[in-house]
Amino acid sequence: MASVAFIGLGVMGYPMAGHLKTRGGHDVTVFNRTPEKSKKWAGEFSGLAAATPRDAAGDKDYVFCCVGNDDDLRSVTIGENGAFHSMKPGSIFIDNTTASAEVARELNDEAKKRGFHFLDAPVSGGQAGAENGALTVMVGGEAEIFDRAKPIIESFAKMVGHMGDAGAGQLTKMINQICIAGLVQGLAEGIHFGKKAGLDIEKVVEVISKGAAGSWQMENRHKTMNQGKYEFGFAVDWMRKDLGICLAEADRNDAKLPVTALIDQFYKEVQTMGGNRWDTSSLLARLEK
Repeated sequence: MASVAFIGLGVMGYPMAGHLKTRGGHDVTVFNRTPEKSKKWAGEFSGLAAATPRDAAGDKDYVFCCVGNDDDLRSVTIGENGAFHSMKPGSIFIDNTTASAEVARELNDEAKKRGFHFLDAPVSGGQAGAENGALTVMVGGEAEIFDRAKPIIESFAKMVGHMGDAGAGQLTKMINQICIAGLVQGLAEGIHFGKKAGLDIEKVVEVISKGAAGSWQMENRHKTMNQGKYEFGFAVDWMRKDLGICLAEADRNDAKLPVTALIDQFYKEVQTMGGNRWDTSSLLARLEK
């Protein structure tokens, strides 16, 4: 059993912290900006709730974090009452936020100065993956530190991979989002085309999903897309945040992402339709408006 803190109890962090307690059997202290949620988690999982990230991280072996963006991450780490102010020497900070590679490298350097370790470890699998303890985790940082942390991370994951030095986890997550964006747009166009052609979408997908066109998105989203329901997963606002990170990194490394840039604008159109909190499969709604 390890002494663990978890900072950020959103739709992902709440169940992830729960798995660290129930599946991992660890001693878990949590922090959330809304204290009521921390208290709720502590009551549900027989853990502890802390008043600040600094309080949560003190004397812990591992500190996990899953917040919104780069600014949120800096706030709960190096900001006033941030976790970095109390972490003990040799401990490991594991960041599950989808953030920039730049902030990952920045915080890795800061952790080294303070005598502890940092891993950038963004996740994929959505809310369902978090609730089922079946996330994919892409980790950047020192190999030895990864090996120490991997058994702890596996409490909420089905796949944990070491991708390279600090920032490599975030870069891998960017590739994940680039690939998903293209898949969802292709699926949206396919369903839209099928409807216009007068085909039975269920029959179409039953056949093509077993061939080269098959994907997780097709298997798990085609029915709700066909029904015009977009309340099942990762929100458009968060996808635009992630694609913005991808496009900014592409500007830095001179990668060419024409399709990603186009789909980012399609999601912007969905936002103007009031779809900020719709899931990412709502690209179909744009085609059908």
